[in-house]
Amino acid sequence: MTIRTRLETLLSERILVLDGAMGTMIQRHKLTEADFRGERFKSHSKELRGNNDMLVLTRPDIILGIHNEYLEAGADIIETNSFSGTSIAQSDYALEPFVYELNFEAARLARQATDAWTAKTPDKPRFVAGAMGPTNKTLSMSPDVNDPAFRAVTFDQMKDAFAEQVRGLIDGGCDVLLIETIIDTLSAKAAILAVSEVDPEGNVPIILSATITDQSGRTLSGQTIDAFWTSVAHAHPLAVGINCALGAREMRPYLAELSRVATTFISSYPNAGLPNAFGQYDQHAPETGELVRDFARLNFIHTLHLAVFRRRPS
Repeated sequence: MTIRTRLETLLSERILVLDGAMGTMIQRHKLTEADFRGERFKSHSKELRGNNDMLVLTRPDIILGIHNEYLEAGADIIETNSFSGTSIAQSDYALEPFVYELNFEAARLARQATDAWTAKTPDKPRFVAGAMGPTNKTLSMSPDVNDPAFRAVTFDQMKDAFAEQVRGLIDGGCDVLLIETIIDTLSAKAAILAVSEVDPEGNVPIILSATITDQSGRTLSGQTIDAFWTSVAHAHPLAVGINCALGAREMRPYLAELSRVATTFISSYPNAGLPNAFGQYDQHAPETGELVRDFARLNFIHTLHLAVFRRRPS
């Protein structure tokens, strides 16, 4: 049985739960520059603090511990610590030569954790999703307000960067590739093409998750959620969904629309609402839990820092 068939079987029976945020869990450890550097990168030319992906090499104990916390809490799927694991994003830290290794180790650590928990609870298998976030450059928008036609990166450069990440994640043992926090659909298309080139047989399914950036109901590059689905449906993802930016309350109408138009499983992992005037978040766990219960009851899904999937309503 292929991994896609196994997941589709499970998803047809119940909601699957994805782990929660990695960044805030790392912040709880109050790590220093020395933690991010370790001995190996002690003399690296650039500051590394804040480059969370780096920790799979320098503090793997912390990343493994976070994975285990989420698995103990009941997660069915955990994401690799590789959200910014492309040469484009890592160029800010002069770490481009280590991108494949970063992704390989991120997947290996997550694989180690899920295999151990699956052995403990064979009736509840656990899975690894290779996290592929957006880069710090986009294909649809110019970073120069005086030159709207300018692009800081080409489509081929973006595709090649994602391909390097995909190779590391697959070689490290990922079950699924999660192309998430999609703010620019053209960049997501580069990631989709990269996956198809690295894995032409389609052995590793993909999940696509867009980000509605505010209450305009559009991605940063200007698409509505139904237009986004039309643009990526050709990839035949295992699931499609929405994550980041909005809280469950604000996300609800867009999730309902996606559930109406998409022909696959639906995923959702909202933030704790939009920040208030003081930069704080007002949507706490009890409220989010009630909203998520509504998502599940109406069969167009959620999770609360634990993302879920189910087929759209008929």
